[in-house]
Amino acid sequence: MSKQQPAQFTNPETPGYVGFANLPNQVHRKSVKKGFEFTLMVVGESGLGKSTLINSLFLTDLYPERIIPGAAEKIERTVQIEASTVEIEERGVKLRLTVVDTPGYGDAINCRDWRIKDSLGRQEKACMEGQTLYLESLSIHDTHVKSSFKTIIAYIDDQFERYLHDESGLNRRHIIDNRVHCCFYFISPFGHGLKPLDVEFMKAIHNKVNIVPVIAKADTLTLKERERLKRRILDEIEEHGIKIYHLPDAESDEDEDFKEQTRLLKTSIPFCVVGSNQLIEAKGKKVRGRLYPWGVVEVENPEHNDFLKLRTMLITHMQDLQEVTQDLHYENFRSERLKRGPRTVEDEEVNKDQILLEKEAELRRMQEMIARMQAQMQMQMQSGEEESAVHGHHV
Repeated sequence: MSKQQPAQFTNPETPGYVGFANLPNQVHRKSVKKGFEFTLMVVGESGLGKSTLINSLFLTDLYPERIIPGAAEKIERTVQIEASTVEIEERGVKLRLTVVDTPGYGDAINCRDWRIKDSLGRQEKACMEGQTLYLESLSIHDTHVKSSFKTIIAYIDDQFERYLHDESGLNRRHIIDNRVHCCFYFISPFGHGLKPLDVEFMKAIHNKVNIVPVIAKADTLTLKERERLKRRILDEIEEHGIKIYHLPDAESDEDEDFKEQTRLLKTSIPFCVVGSNQLIEAKGKKVRGRLYPWGVVEVENPEHNDFLKLRTMLITHMQDLQEVTQDLHYENFRSERLKRGPRTVEDEEVNKDQILLEKEAELRRMQEMIARMQAQMQMQMQSGEEESAVHGHHV
């Protein structure tokens, strides 16, 4: 009976080969085992198809139990933050995706159909009970628009604060990264460009998060209307100095297909998209899309909309979005935060008192505005009655 020879360690590579060229494979295996984390925020007015688009992008149902509020509820609704986390696995690669929705954003901005002179200086009419009124003295900041911004900005800052706290703690091995890496900002296709609300909000967050502008419900526009709206939005973004996420240039050693793909993605911003979770039969095959009397709009057809380009941008540049968040937005927050020093209980009490004072001041301004509107309506009604009396006397 022969003894089994012990296995000998052999060099699997050719002589003269050290082996550190294998390091990327080690990083790849470790990353796949650990999984990836990504947080996406979606902001836009109700009814623009945000939830449908997100479900279409990741082929999952993030909102199975969502209840759509009625019109009366939307008027009184405030901005809420709803974070939904789902773990997606594809070919052995795990992605922990967190989608942060902001229901209520933009729903009650008009304050029972009062329209005010906006921050861009444009005068707008307002109708209330059949009377035409003009308000000159107030700006968009004087409504509760600003408070709706604060809810979203506070959430972004809170995630930075939590990450900074975890990073500064004793146990840093299992830090969960909930920082917002990307924000899809949905723009209505029914206007003629950006609304004052769009401009103000994007300017408020562009130094905190990567903004990707998205034109919703692109199937309501013709191809010429899409291109015209895209140019108009880009011009307004540049005019107001809004910083959106710019895709990095392709490296010189990249293949030509990737360079061309990057060029096409850059020229497609803002992305005009259509979302749908319904499977429809078109040309003998099942596709996700929308059925109309004149034909089918295919979600994943690049000739119909930019859905495929948006998904390609998000997936191929997910790592860059995380790096920009880490190296730019988080570092800016961290440096400012460390300059201010650690938070104290007294600071938090002062902040709460300041918020209460701001709320009271805002309430007083709204009450004064209502009183002025009522006085103006009373004057118009009195003048109308006097004219009627004079006219009746002459008759």
